[in-house]
Amino acid sequence: QVRLVESGGGLVQPGGSLTLSCAVSGRTFNSHAMGWFRQAPAPAREFVAAITSIVSWTHYADSVKGRWTISKDDTENKMYLHMSSLQPEDTAIYYCAASTMRRLTISETDYDVWGQGTQITVSS
Repeated sequence: QVRLVESGGGLVQPGGSLTLSCAVSGRTFNSHAMGWFRQAPAPAREFVAAITSIVSWTHYADSVKGRWTISKDDTENKMYLHMSSLQPEDTAIYYCAASTMRRLTISETDYDVWGQGTQITVSS
């Protein structure tokens, strides 16, 4: 059974940095694209970043482009989201997710396995 476990959330001041980790078990890590999504109090869960399975091409939401970096370590079966210049509007629950395909996708429906989520709060 595939399992994703996020870690690294917490409280951070505006302008600060955090790194989220997503540990993957139960699936060949390099077989599918993976992504990060977030859900604020607003109703929709939104795409944040994605990375492909083999070549590690990446794609970011406009709201985080240039501030954050998605990466993965195939030897440790982990994916990361390195976040800098955090702002209050980045406050949300962050989820890692495994896609059903190898190519990049920003559609929530293309991801079939989700972590439990980790809260990030950006506040002074």
